[in-house]
Amino acid sequence: MTPSATPTARTSGHRRMWLIPLVVLVAGACGSTTPTAGPTSQPAPGSASPGSSPPASIVASVPPPRSPGPSAGSAIPIDPANFVAVVDNPWFPLIPGTVFTYRGTKDGQVAVDTFTVTSDTKVVAGVTCTVIHDQLTLDGALAETTDDWYVQDRAGNVWYFGEATQELENGKVVNTDGSWETGVDGAQPGIFMPAAPVVGLSGVQEVDPGQAEDHYVVLLTDAKVKVPLGSYGGVLLTAEWTPLEPDVLSEKAYVNGLGEVREADVAGGDEALELTKIVKP
Repeated sequence: MTPSATPTARTSGHRRMWLIPLVVLVAGACGSTTPTAGPTSQPAPGSASPGSSPPASIVASVPPPRSPGPSAGSAIPIDPANFVAVVDNPWFPLIPGTVFTYRGTKDGQVAVDTFTVTSDTKVVAGVTCTVIHDQLTLDGALAETTDDWYVQDRAGNVWYFGEATQELENGKVVNTDGSWETGVDGAQPGIFMPAAPVVGLSGVQEVDPGQAEDHYVVLLTDAKVKVPLGSYGGVLLTAEWTPLEPDVLSEKAYVNGLGEVREADVAGGDEALELTKIVKP
């Protein structure tokens, strides 16, 4: 079945109308909230670097949020002893053998994204990470492949240590833009999913200037969403942005115990993907 150009439902009722303004409020007023502290793997929170606020065209004059993990340009100590072998954060569990399938649209084409939690590991900056293989097709043709490297600390925060990505055209790799690896050319890891997300919590997900500079802020923890796989309550809703695409604002929805169920551009883009199938080991 061909998916619609926009998600089936993003949030209930009239909430949709004020989610973008809410980014302004939580980033400016609540950005100092910090997640559960990891054992020396995170520095004390401080003001984030320039470019860490949402897109200027959307939230002009908003002061940059504080980061719960590293801020761009700040080195952090990486001690492998601070990390564990299993990623079981309930908002982003990565159980080897699990395959998530998302359908939607991107660049006006039918998009299918297959997110596979592999049993492979990769040692990055001395830390053993879980390897995720992500494959995107557009109108049936392979358009992008990515290996992502995640690891969880002892406090339950899921860190993002890098990715190797390839964009393809007619079966041939045309670029690897966006690839980065912690410890290479000064790149630093970021917290992808905090252990205890609360409204207003914001942070840096990846730190490699010019290559990877994603940021997030928690919008809601009690949203309702409906995707092809089902309807859910108590949903974690976040907004994401990067200074590398200053006019784009995206939204992601996570279900406790399941993981991400939807992502969609709400400004500056047209990508929209919803969870349609899960294969568990």
